[in-house]
Amino acid sequence: MQKKINKIAKDTSFFLKRFIKKQKKSELIIPMKYGLFPGGKKIRSKILIDIGSIFKIDYKSLIILGAAVECIHAYSLIHDDLPCMDNDSIRRGKPSAHIKFGESTAVLAGNSLLTMAFEILSHKDLNLSEKIKIKLINKISESSGHLGIAGGQYLDLSFEHKKISKKRIVEMEIKKTGKLFSFCCVAPLIIKKKPKKEIDKFENIGADIGLLFQVADDLIDNKGSLLVAGKKTGKDKIKGKATLISLLGYKNTIKYGNKLILKINNKIKKYGSRSKNLSETLEYILNRNK
Repeated sequence: MQKKINKIAKDTSFFLKRFIKKQKKSELIIPMKYGLFPGGKKIRSKILIDIGSIFKIDYKSLIILGAAVECIHAYSLIHDDLPCMDNDSIRRGKPSAHIKFGESTAVLAGNSLLTMAFEILSHKDLNLSEKIKIKLINKISESSGHLGIAGGQYLDLSFEHKKISKKRIVEMEIKKTGKLFSFCCVAPLIIKKKPKKEIDKFENIGADIGLLFQVADDLIDNKGSLLVAGKKTGKDKIKGKATLISLLGYKNTIKYGNKLILKINNKIKKYGSRSKNLSETLEYILNRNK
C-alpha cells in the first residue's frame, strides 16, 4: 500500500513541478511551492486512481487530475492555518505558510494555487475533450467554494464552543472534506460519460470517504502525535471544535469509521476484484493514526 501511495505522490509532484517550471516567474511561485511540496500523503490522488482503475482511465490523465486536486487541497490548508481561521503554526511538519512568508503572501499563494487547479484542468496536457474539461472544472469548482471546502470551513468555525447535532457535524465534515473526495470519485465517471444516476452514486461514495478521512483526522488530533499528523495535535478540544469525537467519544467514533468502511464496500462490491485497491485504501485511511 505505502509503495503505491509513494509512487502516486512522486508522479503527482513530478507533474506539478514540471507544470510550475513552464510558468512565467513571479514572486508567489516560492510560497506556492512551499504549500505544495513535499505535500501530504496524496490520499485524494490515491482515491482518484483507485476509482479510475475501476473504469479503466489512463493513468497519466488521472495524475493530471490529481495534481489539480492537490492544488485545491494545498490552497485550503494554507487558508485554514491563517490566524483568522484555525491559527495553526505547523503544517506537514514545518512552519505554516503564513509563519514562513507572512499572512498576505499566504493568502495570495493560496488564491494562486486555487486558480492554478483550473489552469491544469483546462490545459492541453490533459488529453480530453473541451466538453469533458468544462464538466470537470464545474465539478471541482462546486467542491471548492461555498457548497464545499469554503462552506465547510465556515461551518467549522461557527460551530466552535457550541452544542451541535450529529447531523450538522456530518454536514459540515462532508462539505469541508467530503466534497473534494466526491470530485475524485466522480471525475473518472465524467470522463467515461456515465449516466447521472451512477455519477450521483459515486458522489455519495466520495462524501462517505471524505467523512471517513475526517474521522481519522479527528482521531489523530485526539490521540496522535505531531510526527504522525505533521501538525500540532490536541487542538480540537482546546478550540471547542464540533467533531464526532466530541459527540460520540473516541471508541464510538472508531466504530463509526468502521461502519463507514462497511457501507462504502457494500456500494462497490459489484465491481469485484477491480475495487480491491479502493477497499485497501479505506482501511489505510482509518488506521493511519496507528
